[in-house]
Amino acid sequence: MCAAAARLNKELASLNSASNKRIVRNLTVDSSNIRLWTGYLVPEEPPYNKGAFKIELTFPAEYPFKPPKLIFKTPIYHPNIDEHGRICLPIIQPDNWKPATKIELVLQALVAMLHSPE
Repeated sequence: MCAAAARLNKELASLNSASNKRIVRNLTVDSSNIRLWTGYLVPEEPPYNKGAFKIELTFPAEYPFKPPKLIFKTPIYHPNIDEHGRICLPIIQPDNWKPATKIELVLQALVAMLHSPE
């Protein structure tokens, strides 16, 4: 198993632990591609607390040295998310990305951005 796959498996196990179920629910991995994850973001604070938003995470072959891409598959109206679901999130911008950044932190930043648009 390559280093990227080992890291992704470790992060997936961490996200699926009971303490992290609040961040993303029903997190699944494409059976033929460990670099493609989907799940549901369920914000706890208004105005998005009434929804469950499907997200897709795609990890490049160079992960963790290059950031993942996050896309909202469920339509959402938000100033940091375009009509195609692409997210403007500083933590995953190539200039800001650090290989030590965990996906849990990225998802926490995503939830924080939903509650407090930039």
